[in-house]
Amino acid sequence: MAALLKLSAAIDRVTEFVGRTLYWLILAMVLVSAANAVARKFLNMSSNAWLELQWYMFSVVFLCCSGYALLRKEHIRIDIVASHLSTKANQRIALFGHVFFLVPLCVIMLYFSWPYFLDSWRLHEVSSNAGGLLRWPAKLIMLVGFALLLMQGISEIIKQIGVMRGVYVDPRTAPSSHGEVA
Repeated sequence: MAALLKLSAAIDRVTEFVGRTLYWLILAMVLVSAANAVARKFLNMSSNAWLELQWYMFSVVFLCCSGYALLRKEHIRIDIVASHLSTKANQRIALFGHVFFLVPLCVIMLYFSWPYFLDSWRLHEVSSNAGGLLRWPAKLIMLVGFALLLMQGISEIIKQIGVMRGVYVDPRTAPSSHGEVA
């Protein structure tokens, strides 16, 4: 279990780096969007490439940071139900969800996205919009995003098993000593 927890920690470090690096693209998206709007309104200029660039950046943030959201426990959960269940029941549900829903979804998406990306790459597919961008980078983003989410899902499974066995204390859910009066 110790080796798996080390693997989990390594995955978490990669996820943290990717998330903290890529969320700066949000600022870039805002700047590109503002520049495009200003150019369109005041200079009577527009470019499909700039619009598609915004779409690509949004895709990168959404897909490639989904593992980061999972790591930070900022993904969607059903807290109304979870708040009425015991800690042990919540742990079992989390483990079940990761093993039987998250991992299979990621594997299926990787399986079907790979040929979709390869065809686009081989054909040098370009957007049908005038002045549009290459399409294969957007399709590669799907692969990378689901691979990162799969890795983080595996890390979460390892940590959840460690918590359930009592060999790992998850700092994200452990009671904090901050603010407590001794």
